[in-house]
Amino acid sequence: MPWTGFTLAVRRLVKAPLFTVVTLVTLAVGIGANAAIFSVIYGVLLKPLPFAEPERLVSIWHTAPGMGIPQLNDSPSTYFIYREHSRVFQDVGLWNTGSASITGRGEPERIRLLYVTDGFLPVLGVTPAAGRVFRRSDDVPSAPDTVMLTWGYWQRKFGGGPVVGQTLTVSGKPAEIIGVLPRSFSFLRTDPEILMPQQFDRSKTFVGNFSYQAVARLKPGMTVDQANADVARMLPLIPEAFPLPPGFTRAQYDGLKLGPKVQPLSEDVIGDVSRLLWIVFGTVGMVLLIACANVANLCLVRAETRQQEFAVRTALGASRWQIARTLLSESLALSLAGGALGILLARGGIALLVWLAPDGLPRLDEISINGVVLLFTLGVSLLAGLLFGIIPVLRFGEPSVTALKEGGRSASDGPIRHRARNVLVVAEIALALVLLVVSGLMVRSFQALRAVNPGFTDPENLQTFRIAVPEALVADTDQAIRMHQQIAEAVARVPGVHSVGLTSSLTMDGYDSNDPIFAEGITPEGGPVPALRRFKWIGPNYIETMGNRVVAGRTLTFADAYERHAVVLVSEALAREFYGAPSAAVGRRIRNSPSNPWREIVGVVGDEHDNGVASPVTPMVYWPLIMNDFWDQKVFTQRTLAYAIRSDRMQSPTFMHELQEAVWSVNRNLPIANARSMASIRAESMAQTSFALTMLAIAASVALLLGVVGIYGVIAYIAAQRTREIGVRMALGAQARDVRRLFLGHGVKLVAVGIVLGVAASSALTRLMAALLFGVGPTDLATYGVVSATLATVALVATYLPARRAARVDPIIALRTDA
Repeated sequence: MPWTGFTLAVRRLVKAPLFTVVTLVTLAVGIGANAAIFSVIYGVLLKPLPFAEPERLVSIWHTAPGMGIPQLNDSPSTYFIYREHSRVFQDVGLWNTGSASITGRGEPERIRLLYVTDGFLPVLGVTPAAGRVFRRSDDVPSAPDTVMLTWGYWQRKFGGGPVVGQTLTVSGKPAEIIGVLPRSFSFLRTDPEILMPQQFDRSKTFVGNFSYQAVARLKPGMTVDQANADVARMLPLIPEAFPLPPGFTRAQYDGLKLGPKVQPLSEDVIGDVSRLLWIVFGTVGMVLLIACANVANLCLVRAETRQQEFAVRTALGASRWQIARTLLSESLALSLAGGALGILLARGGIALLVWLAPDGLPRLDEISINGVVLLFTLGVSLLAGLLFGIIPVLRFGEPSVTALKEGGRSASDGPIRHRARNVLVVAEIALALVLLVVSGLMVRSFQALRAVNPGFTDPENLQTFRIAVPEALVADTDQAIRMHQQIAEAVARVPGVHSVGLTSSLTMDGYDSNDPIFAEGITPEGGPVPALRRFKWIGPNYIETMGNRVVAGRTLTFADAYERHAVVLVSEALAREFYGAPSAAVGRRIRNSPSNPWREIVGVVGDEHDNGVASPVTPMVYWPLIMNDFWDQKVFTQRTLAYAIRSDRMQSPTFMHELQEAVWSVNRNLPIANARSMASIRAESMAQTSFALTMLAIAASVALLLGVVGIYGVIAYIAAQRTREIGVRMALGAQARDVRRLFLGHGVKLVAVGIVLGVAASSALTRLMAALLFGVGPTDLATYGVVSATLATVALVATYLPARRAARVDPIIALRTDA
């Protein structure tokens, strides 16, 4: 449209300040919410990864239907085969997360670590900010220890000064600093502080140990489908090049039915949050539609009051297009101004989203108002302007000459006059009900999650942290566990501590170990290799400290570890699966490998939801802290243990300091790591549901408000336009209740139709969010009933208020005003 026409539109809007302000606020809320959520969608899902040619980066997984799991990681054996025999990969890098103790530079600390092979950084195309990357000579067992620092750790620990060539003591062993990673480096959700080489020994590699993850770069022109075909070709080469684990046969390996699962690396980054974000984006899109419907109603009212103006312009020669251009120019001016205000609201909204976002939401630091978000906001603003602007154009774009003759007041009397506004209100009610149903289902899910027994009690009184006793500090296996025992006893003496337990992994803390379990006298279902089970290593008092139950038998003791008793605990779910009842499991025997000894089940404990409260219970096996002949080790132990501490002093500001001092009373070189409460761990397990609930609740609240405003506005306007009719009715004997009934009936019809349409739409749309629900179905009748009743009540209150005002009209004044 010509610039002059747009300028005139702005001037006309300035002369109607109330209409303009209300419209701008409504649009700013709708457009700002969409801009904020789209910034998250783009930053997390759509923005290319910060690596060179990210479209060529893939992750390598495997299918393993014979093990009863959806996907399987990589192992040293697959790494060597893929790197040496691939026809489609330019190179392959293997990686794994870990932690390490840093000593010799101030107070000891436990930091996050990323173990990588020498090809990892070149695959990603990462160039160091200082020094060099790992070479093949660094990645062999005989090589001296080397380390690379991330930018943040370099700045925090070394102040950004020269570090290449210096030594860093990592877990008691000196390592040469060879480089510093660039500030921009980030990889998936690892957030490491240092990187170290894996140093696999090819001569000792066997088929198995699928505990690593692989990233690869495709050769130019190669596709993911070609990569999957190439991995399928290489899988049979693995048992030919490397020995099978002791006790395993080729038939058992073939029974795993390993298959390829190569996928773009971006899918590993996104994880399972894409469905959640798209659902939230869809809900705020509905908020924008409701806002547009409200603004369209306002524009219809404004256009009705200007019918005489349009009639005069038509009489003077203005065409239908010129009238339409006037209305559209005002709509677009409003939408663009609303979009500009929406960007300001979006900035605050992004800060709120980042604050509320669960820890599992990736790439949070990449969420911002950038050029793509601004273009999206501009497009949404223009679309919204056309959407709510075209309705008054269609309704009043061709003025009637009766508007000149009768002053524009009675030219459109009758029900047809209000049909467009009624349709818009029905749409608002329907959309608001959809959002309220979605929000209600999430509320029900959150309530169901909170009711789940996760395998521990009173998480607010459970403090946790991890401590590692490295081999360089204490070489002897038994002495390492005795040091953990001494620490636990020192911590138990801290005032307010009631009990202390040790374990390799706390419930839902993300540390897990999985392997098959062979039960004596029981043939594995589905193939020669049993399904994977979760392993944990525990000391005495762990089960009791967590508040779990001993269902049958006894728990483990330090004597079981030191004296190498061949004993084990299992969870109730595993006992029922194998033996039918927990009591029947006690005295039976299991083992983790055909080459390892049988171990007697001496107890059964309550189930844990180790994958989160939204996941089924995890069948669990609990081993002593030290064992003989486990996996391929003569003596196996866990040097890094988590401490569970039950205390009523969790809120004390000095409590953690006292715990650290208790640890240092045993050894000053042992830092505490991952200190957090079980309450926070449980909250993290529900974080995605909580995040979705919060976002949907905000969207539903805004939708409810806009819907109520919409129906209130329509009934109030109809009442105002029918003032003369009301006066006539009352002059002829109509009572106030008759007038109230007249407008209430109109409102009830609109609300009823909107609710019916909303229920129908909800029953179809909520099926898309079934994966986010827990303990409730997408068509839960109770939720639909409560939401419908609530919306109907609120909407009818909004209808009653203008109806009551209309019933108070003085007929004499009404007739005199219309004379």
